Amino acid sequence: MAGNLYVVAAPSGTGKTTLVRMLLDSEPDVRLSISFTTRTPRTGEADGVAYHFIDAAEFRAMIGRQEFLEWAEVHGNFYGTSKKWIADQLSAGADVLLEIDWQGAQQVRKIFPQAIGIFILPPSMEELERRLTGRGTDSADVIARRLAAAQAEMRHVEEFDYVIINNRLEEAFADLLAVVRASRLQFAKQQVRHAALFARMI
Repeated sequence: MAGNLYVVAAPSGTGKTTLVRMLLDSEPDVRLSISFTTRTPRTGEADGVAYHFIDAAEFRAMIGRQEFLEWAEVHGNFYGTSKKWIADQLSAGADVLLEIDWQGAQQVRKIFPQAIGIFILPPSMEELERRLTGRGTDSADVIARRLAAAQAEMRHVEEFDYVIINNRLEEAFADLLAVVRASRLQFAKQQVRHAALFARMI
């Protein structure tokens, strides 16, 4: 396949969403996979933009037809990634980015072992706690649970190809951009994307 599949995972509070948004803004050839979900749309969320909103019966039918690359149930709602959409995008030469957790990443690698895993780490647990507290949206108990969950997630960091430590946002973004751009220069990718050139020169 000509395109690359990037799987970006990180604990809550590490700046993953901000980094992904910066990447999508600067690299129009990278397309964010839009998940299917059974949860109710929030104010301002449009179908096909934030998520593909479907009911539980249709979601279960899609599971039965094995249409998901990965799926999970979170807080009573289902979330899933279309296998066909990603395969079509990669075959067409587009790069696709999945913003999922480590469990989803494990499911993805079973079908797309060539997926490029990128894990975002905070510079320290103290800094992660400061960031979570600074949001001002969660109680002390919720923050404590998020920190415990973060430590559990970070134990899977070795399953990923690249690790970016988000100490300074601009530096972390430069690292993420470097991974994306370097991966496009791999021989196998260049040979497919520039087949005519290779045929004339080699």
